[in-house]
Amino acid sequence: MNFNVELVAAMAMFAFVTSVTPGPNNMMLLASGVNFGVKRTLPHWLGVSLGHFVMLLLVGAGLESLLKAYPFVYQVMKVIGFAYLVYLAWGVARSGAPERNGEEATQPISFLGAAAFQWVNPKAWIMAIGYFSNYMPTDASLTFVVLTCMMFSAINFPSVGLWVWLGAKLERYLQQDTWRRIFNWSMALLLVVSMGPVLFV
Repeated sequence: MNFNVELVAAMAMFAFVTSVTPGPNNMMLLASGVNFGVKRTLPHWLGVSLGHFVMLLLVGAGLESLLKAYPFVYQVMKVIGFAYLVYLAWGVARSGAPERNGEEATQPISFLGAAAFQWVNPKAWIMAIGYFSNYMPTDASLTFVVLTCMMFSAINFPSVGLWVWLGAKLERYLQQDTWRRIFNWSMALLLVVSMGPVLFV
């Protein structure tokens, strides 16, 4: 296939818009930035982008066709994803609450935990499937698929990182335990609510 600048630009815009807008990943990264800072959130941040990169490659390799052939698999994954998100929301709600020994009650989400979450995150699936079904030419070469997946992830990483940075900046305004608890419970609620638009699709 011939290189199409307009197509690649449209794919890049799709990657940016879907990556930077609110969703489960970004809500968790925002909360983690507040409670743990940028440095301790880095594994979570990397797990989101690299986990989604692997998903993109597999969808490009034909995983979308498998899900279309067995749609119940996707429905099961959405239910599992919602249950896991509720668990993560509970962790967010408890983040930053000091224990008696002065240690934090929770830890940041790990690299593997964040990467694994992409597989049960409906927004991540919508992003991956929408990317290929709407923009990827039917005659696209393997090289084009891999390069455009890399482009998506190169855009996704700083885009979701904006939420980590914003959280780290908000931390100074949430020094009081009461305000931090209000923020964390609000983020936990928004996490659960963010699944609503995609849970019943």
